[in-house]
Amino acid sequence: MTAPTLARLRPLTLRGRLALIAVCVAALLMAVLIVAFNAIVRHQLDQRADDHLRTRAAAVASTVDTTGRKARVVEVPNDDALDSDVWIYAGTERVEAPPAAAGDGPLTRVADTLAAGPRPRCVTAAGRDPVRLCALPVTGNAPATVVTAVGLIPYRTSADTVLHATLALGAAMLLLTYALTRLAVRRALRPVQVMTEQAAAWSGQGGDDRFGTTTRPAELAALATSLDALLDKIRAGLRHEQQLTRELSHELRNPLARIVAELDWWRTRPRSSAETRSTHAVIEDAASSMRTMCDTLLDEAQGAAATHRGPADVHATLVRLAGRTSLPPAVDLRIAPAPGRVMAAAPAAIVERAVSPLVDNALRYAHSRVTVVARWGGNGVRIEVGDDGPGVPAAFAPELFHPGRRAAPGDGHGGAGLGLSLARRLARSAGGDVHFDASRPDGAHFVVTLPGA
Repeated sequence: MTAPTLARLRPLTLRGRLALIAVCVAALLMAVLIVAFNAIVRHQLDQRADDHLRTRAAAVASTVDTTGRKARVVEVPNDDALDSDVWIYAGTERVEAPPAAAGDGPLTRVADTLAAGPRPRCVTAAGRDPVRLCALPVTGNAPATVVTAVGLIPYRTSADTVLHATLALGAAMLLLTYALTRLAVRRALRPVQVMTEQAAAWSGQGGDDRFGTTTRPAELAALATSLDALLDKIRAGLRHEQQLTRELSHELRNPLARIVAELDWWRTRPRSSAETRSTHAVIEDAASSMRTMCDTLLDEAQGAAATHRGPADVHATLVRLAGRTSLPPAVDLRIAPAPGRVMAAAPAAIVERAVSPLVDNALRYAHSRVTVVARWGGNGVRIEVGDDGPGVPAAFAPELFHPGRRAAPGDGHGGAGLGLSLARRLARSAGGDVHFDASRPDGAHFVVTLPGA
């Protein structure tokens, strides 16, 4: 058979392949055992035939008198059975032959050859009915030899019967091996089928289901652990995508609101060319801001943000951020002058997007003012964002940076609870961090730290 034909005949299931391998191995072992066993049986049967011939020859030799100068046969009563298939030689002279054997027949010629050759020995006369002949010398003064013969048909028939029986037994053992192997493999693979069904069910629904919660054999337990780790990575990736989607929508909300507001204002009545150019400038600035937000968040999500280390002029970045921020009524946003030039080893877009959610939160809750201060602190840059609002409840402080969590969802302020987690993630992508300063008693105060350039 060709290789493609063998490939098509190969079982498709693991159970079928393992069963086929087991049957092939068992067939090889069975063939070796059958050949060896039948060789031993045939040898034993041949040995038994030789023993039978030697025993008969010894019995016939007892009727040969070798005390004189020439051997002679002593006749005994009822020796017809004893003389059947027996040749007696005095030296090389045939003294007696079986009544049924022809004087010059093939068996007689073989017997003559045995009597004339070295003794004792046995040969098989091949033919349609093979015959075994053995020559045995008779001890005494006169040389004499007794040759006995026996047909091998009964022995060969017994050997063939044993061969057929072992072949039938081998075939039955192979069928039993195949059936038992498939059954054993099916039982062994049952946990794998259960795991497959679980994976199919879990793929259509959310949740934190795991394979490792069930007791399994050691090999499947290791597989379950690997699959659980893979599931954790997939779920983390899904959560990361969902978080990125929420953060993008959160960050794009303000620029879109500016664009919509400018378009609404421009459509209310005819505008001059200068007012139209001003509207276009605001829309262009908002669109540019949206593009920067998208690029920054996507770069951070792909791990590319850390490859662009800046530097960025922190004070100039904060002033640009303040110019793009819409202020609520009666709230003042103050960017404190920087003592010297403060440079951060981070992209300006990262600095802006890390501080922007903190400023938005501060403007949302402040009573009258929000202050942003940038200065050198420790081994890097320290940006402080504070307001004079109600502050953060002490019980909620540990959950401040958890995505989607708000201290008071029904307080009338908008927001999805994503800004603080986004600010921290962006700052950490640049080698910095964001933390809440609980030591300040008035309002809420957050600190962004970034490596200095």
